[in-house]
Amino acid sequence: MRRTLRRGLVTLVAVGLASSAGSAGTASAAGSTLPGGTLALAVFGDSPYGKSAYAPAGQSPDTSQYQKSPAFIGTINSDPALSDVIHVGDIHSGKEFCTADYDTSIASVWQTFTKPLVYTPGDNEWADCHKASSLTSPGEGGGFYDPASGAINYVGASGLSTNPADCVSYHCGNPLDNLAEVRRDFFAQPGHTLGSGTLNVVSQATAYDPSHPADAQYVENVMWAQNDIVFATINVPGGSNNDADPWYKVPTATQAQTDERTNRTAADVRWLDAAFADARARHAKAVVITAQADMWDLDGKTKDHLTNYEPIISEVAAKTTEFGRPVLMLNGDSHLYRRSDNPLSPTATCTGETDPATGASVCAHDPGNNAWNEHPYYNVSNFHRIVVHGSTTPLEWLRLTADPNANYALTGSTYGPFSWQRMPQPQL
Repeated sequence: MRRTLRRGLVTLVAVGLASSAGSAGTASAAGSTLPGGTLALAVFGDSPYGKSAYAPAGQSPDTSQYQKSPAFIGTINSDPALSDVIHVGDIHSGKEFCTADYDTSIASVWQTFTKPLVYTPGDNEWADCHKASSLTSPGEGGGFYDPASGAINYVGASGLSTNPADCVSYHCGNPLDNLAEVRRDFFAQPGHTLGSGTLNVVSQATAYDPSHPADAQYVENVMWAQNDIVFATINVPGGSNNDADPWYKVPTATQAQTDERTNRTAADVRWLDAAFADARARHAKAVVITAQADMWDLDGKTKDHLTNYEPIISEVAAKTTEFGRPVLMLNGDSHLYRRSDNPLSPTATCTGETDPATGASVCAHDPGNNAWNEHPYYNVSNFHRIVVHGSTTPLEWLRLTADPNANYALTGSTYGPFSWQRMPQPQL
């Protein structure tokens, strides 16, 4: 293994992925009703959402989605053709406090999946834990800067407080500490997935570029190969737009915040490079990238609020072009389902569900109805992405099918080897 490390990341990853492909294929075949070589996965995110009880704000709790989680998991477990499950991030809403107890409760209920579960963290469980606006709008239980006093008002058990001992959120919502908690609860064993079943994934914690040993901290970034397709996850949080919003609303982002974003973004880019290198080496039919952030969603902000995503988008565009075969991105974050969208192409059409708040298509959120306008110009035709629906009931998951022998035309439910279908659960 030492000799393999010296030969570089690509070799190490290739060995790890090759060793996982056999067991993954066996797992997908068990009980499957699909044609040989076809893979089916359940994809969901931004769930379960709710609201924390907070007496000083008169805020009542809402745990209805959490209470429905066992039954929701049961709908996935009952599909014998599904091989794996992917959660695209956000295990609670922006109105729920970040607590260690909540994180461990989600990790516990997820162990009831009878399929392997791959999870990439969302902003609500770490990057946005610092967010609060006022006593009546406690957000995730963090705090906010008071310009008059120069102190941070934390959301405390009995109201706002400048005493960190009073905080209702874990470590007063400190993003770095909450990411560390997420890693302890969900990524304690690098290379192991949640749920049950066998899916050997390669973690950046053990397959980091030896020229960048600090990348070993990104245990949440994983990749694996199944049925001639390479899958990779990268930790890219939405909400704070890759840390564009200063923590606790201080006037200027701290060095710790800037370093976090810079280092993680660089590690994500290196992980993407490794995934595409392996896909080329094994002549994979396609690549699937999972990240939480909707990197093209303005969310009512100006375009410069998305600038920190650009190194990742640029690398995805370059590597996808170089790969020359279908690349599919899965993300959540913006909550509304986009079934057909290529934000790396100025000529691509966008289709998706209607926004209940406006009565218009989700695609109308984009300037000129084209998400690609929100970043520098790209023209990458072999890229596609799906934004899964989240945050509201009825709960739902996406059934993603991958047939490496297929080459479907681009429609609202097919692309290359992929086809997909929404699976709402109105009975829950």
